[in-house]
Amino acid sequence: MKITEMRVTPIAISDPPLLNAAGLHAPYALRTIVEIVSDDNVYGLGEVPGSAATTQALEAAREVVVGKDPYQLNAIRTELEARFGKDESAARGESPWDRRVHVHVASAVEVACFDLIGKATGRPVCDLLGGRVRDRVEFSAYLFYKYEGAGGALGFGTDPAATGWAAARQKAALDPDGVVAQARAMCDEFGFRSIKLKGGAFPPDQEAAAMIALRDSFGEGTPLRLDPNALWKVETAIAVGRQLHGVLEYLEDPVRGQENMAAVARELETPLATNMCTTSFDDIPGSVRLASEHI
Repeated sequence: MKITEMRVTPIAISDPPLLNAAGLHAPYALRTIVEIVSDDNVYGLGEVPGSAATTQALEAAREVVVGKDPYQLNAIRTELEARFGKDESAARGESPWDRRVHVHVASAVEVACFDLIGKATGRPVCDLLGGRVRDRVEFSAYLFYKYEGAGGALGFGTDPAATGWAAARQKAALDPDGVVAQARAMCDEFGFRSIKLKGGAFPPDQEAAAMIALRDSFGEGTPLRLDPNALWKVETAIAVGRQLHGVLEYLEDPVRGQENMAAVARELETPLATNMCTTSFDDIPGSVRLASEHI
């Protein structure tokens, strides 16, 4: 089997005016879709965050990918790394978004190849990775503080004809009541049984109040998570973590860096999670040595 074609398609999806540690979301969320086609007309799909740099790199990767055997992923990855260079792991932790280029190129191509192989063999991708561990994985509701607005062409405007979640997602959520209303609409529409709030938009005490309001509204049986995108100081994270003891299932990236995460972890019983300070194999020894996070 050989790859005969690689299509790269940037897309833009309307995104409401959501708030986080970096500021305000743009009216569109950018993604890039990669389609890989084999010589027997089987195709596989991959998808990564979009940017001009990522799209340009994926276009350039076409000359590496086309003609390769999709089963030979190690050879493809090695050649892509030689072509684009190896991203430094530290580059991931500097913002809420991963701005590395090689990791997105490699990810899009790898996932598309696995999808293609799965279709060619008639097996789910989990079987290609060693077999399934469980039959179902639950998703969490993902809440954001936000201004009123639908995003996209409407920007801060709203669509009066929208119903259900499409209407609810247009409403402002700037205080605990707004956050709870957003959570209720999302869980009612999609059946989520756990909830995460993207923090870092308001003072920590306000965000702690929102988590307590969620606990009071949904009860102790609904796991809650808070993620301020590493915006807090160590002493702030410890104080808020203690305040929310028994409220949170885990606290995600309250501070920046493994050393600071470890300092917070030593003072809290609530588990810490990360997708900012331990993001590559190179980071794992430090995580283990410092016990900087649990998840």
